[in-house]
Amino acid sequence: MIRISLNVSKTTGFLFLLFLSQNFLQAQLRKDFTLDDIWKNPVWRSEGVDEVNWFKSGSQYSALKDGNIEVYDIKTGLRVRTLLEGSKLKLDSSILDIQNYTLSPDENQLLIETGIEPIYRRSSRAFFYLYNLKSGNLQAIMPGKKIYLANFSPDGKQVAFGYENNLYLHDVGTGKEKAITSTGKINEIIHGSTDWVYEEEFEFWKAFHWSPDSKKIAFMTFDEREVPSYNMQMWGSLYPKDYKFKYPKAGERNSRVDVSIYDLASSKTLPLEEGAENDQYIARMQWTRNSGILSMRRLNRLQNKIELLHADATSGKLTVVLEENSSTFHEMNDDLRYLENGREFIWSSDKSGFQHLYLHSMDGKLIRPITSGNWEVSSFLGIDEKKGLLYFMSTEDGSVQRQLYSVAVSGNNKRRLSEGKGTHSVGFNPDFSYYIDDFSSAANVPVTTLYQSNGKAVKVLEDNKSLKDRLSNFNIAPKTFFEVTTAKGIKLNAWMIKPINFDPGKKYPVLMHCYGGPGHQTVTDAWAGADFFWYQMLASKGFIVVSVDNRGTGGKGSEFRKSTYAQLGKLECEDQTDAARWLGTQSWVDAGRIGIWGWSFGGYLTSLCLTKGADVFKTGIAVAPVTNWRFYDSIYTERYLKLPSENAVGYDDNSPVTHADKLKGNYLLVHGTGDDNVHFQNAISLVNALVKANRPFDSAYYPNRNHGIYGGSTRLHLYTKMTNFILENL
Repeated sequence: MIRISLNVSKTTGFLFLLFLSQNFLQAQLRKDFTLDDIWKNPVWRSEGVDEVNWFKSGSQYSALKDGNIEVYDIKTGLRVRTLLEGSKLKLDSSILDIQNYTLSPDENQLLIETGIEPIYRRSSRAFFYLYNLKSGNLQAIMPGKKIYLANFSPDGKQVAFGYENNLYLHDVGTGKEKAITSTGKINEIIHGSTDWVYEEEFEFWKAFHWSPDSKKIAFMTFDEREVPSYNMQMWGSLYPKDYKFKYPKAGERNSRVDVSIYDLASSKTLPLEEGAENDQYIARMQWTRNSGILSMRRLNRLQNKIELLHADATSGKLTVVLEENSSTFHEMNDDLRYLENGREFIWSSDKSGFQHLYLHSMDGKLIRPITSGNWEVSSFLGIDEKKGLLYFMSTEDGSVQRQLYSVAVSGNNKRRLSEGKGTHSVGFNPDFSYYIDDFSSAANVPVTTLYQSNGKAVKVLEDNKSLKDRLSNFNIAPKTFFEVTTAKGIKLNAWMIKPINFDPGKKYPVLMHCYGGPGHQTVTDAWAGADFFWYQMLASKGFIVVSVDNRGTGGKGSEFRKSTYAQLGKLECEDQTDAARWLGTQSWVDAGRIGIWGWSFGGYLTSLCLTKGADVFKTGIAVAPVTNWRFYDSIYTERYLKLPSENAVGYDDNSPVTHADKLKGNYLLVHGTGDDNVHFQNAISLVNALVKANRPFDSAYYPNRNHGIYGGSTRLHLYTKMTNFILENL
């Protein structure tokens, strides 16, 4: 029996006890999450405003809704007309399923995408069609063949696209197609799109761009003939099939990358100057406001030197405009903006110790810093040049938040526009008169709202009321945020979920969730996905769930983020282990029942914690982990660890394979055999080391599943296995 002693009046005491009783009854009426709720009959999906295409006027936008393309008034948020009724779009009597679309620059045509087939993380191929909104004419681009990256020229007269590693043009008026390149070949030469490692690590796939005057196309060519191949067996038929693709591991040969400019009038291709060094990266490419100047950002192989290059589109000559060097590494972003005046550009850099924006003249000279302070510009959204205002997302109000700010080009009049503590994700219309804000917090479902550029709300476009109503039937324990101070005095962001009926007089087992990789944060004040509800399920079964952002993660400046340079895993493991020790000192934690789990880098970190930190953790689950950085790709791994030939210690001293004989506790290793990113080879290597050391472990392998391990009932099966493992071993 629990006795409550309160020094209050009888009436107040009665009301308080009535309140407790009502809350208890409400909690009893609500149900706890089950794995079927989360993965079989999901109730957690939130809605948003997807596939928004702004009209040039800035007063309307279109969006794909229930198979139709609808047009909405920006001031009222109300639907004003149907641009295209999907059921009327027929091809050979079959209705064409609109999966994506783009408006032509004159807004008279649609470029429609259907039959989308994913390739890797960002890449896909599909059937593309041109639809004339005036005549109703439907025209296939390269009929019967799946192509990729189709997009209009700025004047809308041509569509450029890729097919089987070559680049093509489709004339909108005549319907005729023309090849720009002809030497593309799978696993050898790629024109106009990136190789696997660029797509994954520089986070772009489209490697061609129209000049502003529509007269030229700049494109990259990847020669990957000397890049070693990785071979995956795909299971299912009598004899497994081999899938080979080019994958440069750390220290191995990369693709040679060249840039050329194709002139539509002459049908001639101009190769740009190569320079003496070709073992380097062209990590970004875009046109300036001048169709005669192409902009590129080049990194050396170690990625500790970045150069801004301007290329003359007539001669092919390159000029180094700006150069920054680092004692650690540079990371790419999409913040570079060239101004309409043709004389200036805005550059993003962490040279001050925090990511900020700077104004430069076209010759690279610094004019002035625009933002400054011990906080970061997490993304630069653009500039309203008529008003002279920049818009950006910021961590100024806390590293676990993202807020929208504006500032004058002069650096004056900085102003926060977003309201509400949490995470905002913002997209502006073309003239920066309005923006759409997706806002959420750990306690609030996403709400999508239309705002004027001054921060005044116009209309809520999606409030996810149906999601809130569904969730009101479930018990949900709050996610609370706090800081862990390690033995070395380092403050780490963290969150915690306790059981709803938490009793500080009891001792609870703890499951820690980690990712911990460079620049990434798991501790953000934002609405989470399915894992959040899995944690709720675990909390209902008597577990406390905690996540901690170790050194090397984002939001706190470059010193914190880059502290793990050349020694990935070392400090991260120390911080997670210190956090677990701190948790073990809390009176309500069972120090002998602390577990940890993670996916990808989090799986790697979990594996280290179960070996190097084995005396602290009882149980660990590693999903799709890197187990030896020598197996991972060149761009990511060398950015943070340098070349294996230069830093063998950094590669080997913090590899779980090296420490396999130290494994203690209960360990579950999970991997997909079709993982093109973190290869199944990682699991095989660690299993071999554990067998050699005679260390017990459990494992689960999912045939043909990629790094996400999903499809059909896969996630339900995976999370059922992980749940049972935790219940039985923690």
